[in-house]
Amino acid sequence: MAGEPPVHTSVDTVRKWHSLAERRRRHFVELYRSDRWRRYYTEEQFLVQMREVIQNVEAWEKVLSHRDDEPARLQ
Repeated sequence: MAGEPPVHTSVDTVRKWHSLAERRRRHFVELYRSDRWRRYYTEEQFLVQMREVIQNVEAWEKVLSHRDDEPARLQ
């Protein structure tokens, strides 16, 4: 979808998605610390999921920091 225009979302929406990603990351950290992940995943599956969760949080942090910088650039 390289030809599609960028989607503009509100800062509040971005913050909500970032918050959700953070909650999911905390959940995976708790699964790891408690060793409960072994009930649901193989080690390889869990590592893949954990990487995706971390990348998701980092992506939303990048979008959020970009959105927070926008008003400063407009002035």
